[in-house]
Amino acid sequence: MPGQSEHAPRFRALHQGAGPFVIPNVWDGGSAAIMQALGFEALATSSAACAATLGKLDGEVTREEALTHAGLIVSVSACPVAGDLENGFGHAPETVAETIRFAAAAGLAGGSIEDASGDPAAPIYEFEHAVDRVAAAAAEARRHGFVLTARAENFVHQRPDLDDTVRRLQAYERAGADVLFAPGLPDLAAVRTVCRALKKPVNFMVGIRGKSFTVRELAAAGVKRISLSTTLYRAAMTGLMAAAREVKDTGTFGYVDTLMRGDELAGYLEEQARARGEG
Repeated sequence: MPGQSEHAPRFRALHQGAGPFVIPNVWDGGSAAIMQALGFEALATSSAACAATLGKLDGEVTREEALTHAGLIVSVSACPVAGDLENGFGHAPETVAETIRFAAAAGLAGGSIEDASGDPAAPIYEFEHAVDRVAAAAAEARRHGFVLTARAENFVHQRPDLDDTVRRLQAYERAGADVLFAPGLPDLAAVRTVCRALKKPVNFMVGIRGKSFTVRELAAAGVKRISLSTTLYRAAMTGLMAAAREVKDTGTFGYVDTLMRGDELAGYLEEQARARGEG
């Protein structure tokens, strides 16, 4: 099974294709196996989905918990895995750099660092401090071949300032980030503006109602990577809720007739074990 040193170049190369690739965010070994069996070439974790598997809210997971969870995904994956590293689990640039080092050691081929502070009174880091954090992360990432994504969080923290978002992304690009990402952009025009303002690959996040565009539309806008955030996890939980409500409210079990067969699921798990060289 390839290690992180082999996965990171593969992950970097995916961003250089003619069009965008889709990276699904997974939350356990089974979801990782199914996504790989369906042909996705890379996987990502999701901080919110990870937290939910632990019975916690997004933002409540410790660095150790997040990296242990990421390590599980890596251990069952034969393709590159990128980590949702939130704000780097600390405010100081040196803490963010340490998180990148630990993430690479956990086997992640890449990961994202956001400029959201976690402080409701000042939700976005001051510009210069945010740039210093990315620069520290990028310096550490280069030591490991780690693909660093820098996120500008304005639009998901009630700061819909496109000019400041572009300014931040350009600064993060200069600071050494490999991929740039601004979740919550309001429309395709904003996506195009961001892509045209940057030289390095741009990630677009699917997951906000009314702001999820097609692969073709995003390709035309200049996007190179499309992440799915918590959408697949929420889709799974939607099915779980519907089945459980049927049982509780009606005493029937009609959902059983539409389930994936157990042997089909087992087949996906066996296929991925073989891909990892375990079968």
